[in-house]
Amino acid sequence: MTPERFRAIVDAYGADARHWPADERAAANAWAGQHRGEADAVLAQAAQLDAWLAGDTVAAPDPALTRRVIASAPSRRRPRWLSQAWPGSRSPRAGWWWSGAAFAGVGLIGGVAGAFAVSFFLVTGSPSPGPDSSYLTTGFGGTAADWSGE
Repeated sequence: MTPERFRAIVDAYGADARHWPADERAAANAWAGQHRGEADAVLAQAAQLDAWLAGDTVAAPDPALTRRVIASAPSRRRPRWLSQAWPGSRSPRAGWWWSGAAFAGVGLIGGVAGAFAVSFFLVTGSPSPGPDSSYLTTGFGGTAADWSGE
């Protein structure tokens, strides 16, 4: 245990040895016993800080403030977007239908874009980025891999 490490432990964990790391507690206590004057100065300074921090109290909130905060909290009712339908419709379920249709439309557009990209690479014969392009061929056009050694 060095004096710097002892000071770092006391600065971080306070003057109470029960709060020090368990694996360093015995070494720190042994160092403090051997260097009593220096250790007492460090521990006294940390004890002052510990006492100051322990004396800090937080006042209870004013009951009027508590009531105002509770009154300003949102109520537990349905969100506005769930209760509103699509403009011009009369049913709240219409809003759900339109959001489902939009979700399905996005999925369909993604599928079409993916199919277009794959067909583009198959038609142009441009290899995709990667070391092996044997998956670009079909069973009818032969293989790109050389299996002559098998």
